Amino acid sequence: MVPTGFDIVVIALVIFVILVLFAGVKTVPQGYRYTMERFGRYTRTLEPGLNLILPFIEKIGARMNVMEQVLNVPTQEVITKDNASVSADAVTFFQVLNAAQAAYQVSNLENAILNLTMTNIRSVMGSMDLDELLSNRDTINERLLRVVDEAVGPWGIKVTRVEIKDIQPPKDLVDAMARQMKAEREKRALVLEAEGARNAQILRAEGAKQAAILQAEGQREAAFRNAEARERLAEAEAKATHMVSQAIADGDVQAINYFVAQRYTEALSAIGSAPNSKVVLMPMEASAILGSLGGIGALAREVFGDGGNAERPARQTNARTTPPINPLSPHRGS
Repeated sequence: MVPTGFDIVVIALVIFVILVLFAGVKTVPQGYRYTMERFGRYTRTLEPGLNLILPFIEKIGARMNVMEQVLNVPTQEVITKDNASVSADAVTFFQVLNAAQAAYQVSNLENAILNLTMTNIRSVMGSMDLDELLSNRDTINERLLRVVDEAVGPWGIKVTRVEIKDIQPPKDLVDAMARQMKAEREKRALVLEAEGARNAQILRAEGAKQAAILQAEGQREAAFRNAEARERLAEAEAKATHMVSQAIADGDVQAINYFVAQRYTEALSAIGSAPNSKVVLMPMEASAILGSLGGIGALAREVFGDGGNAERPARQTNARTTPPINPLSPHRGS
């Protein structure tokens, strides 16, 4: 069967409709926005997914990436406020918020952001001293972010971060800074050493002071206790003397012999125990000592003996008729 002209027209019309349908369906990937132009004029923005347009009337203008993008800022020379020359580079993160403004408000978007960032790096870093520049990198990043973000706002762009990657001073300046840092550290070490020596001397002085105070307190306590001991000894001696005097007043001669013999024995003990005494010459008779010891024994029998009460009158009578032996008066033998 030979197709007629009508059949050919119908087939051509069907193919045209299919082509028109394919031309009117547009797919936008995630993370992108397409601007739509009708006869060269912006009309709307296509969102991610399937979109329908009017073929031959509308067309896609710009395909904008709305994901966050990274832009490297090349190294550039910067003159600081104190006339020091440094090299600095940076990195800028930005994101397209309005595809139409980014497409139609500025030409060559990335180049515009790059030049704007470089210009502001010179302005911000040039207003600071070198020491401030090296120690306040966070402040520089914050000022750059604020200035650049405000400048690109009309373009539908949001600058999220501006980071200074590296700051390189000249080599001679780096060497001078190293020497300065070494001198500062040596000075700090000397100051710390001096402070340590001073604190050690203060602590030693405090320790000596406390030791002296404690020693004085100990000496005072020892003197007080020695005085108390001497006072008690004196009271005991006074009491013993009073008792001997009372015994003498009562006519007990044996008490005198006991008292004198005790003193005599203590004197002999002191002489014999002296460290510088090697030989002791005693021009006295041993019978005197024995007599004294006999008197002590008689007194002990009188005090502690069983028949002391019964024999007391006789002993008192003998004491009156027999003279006491005085150990302090050695007598010659006949």
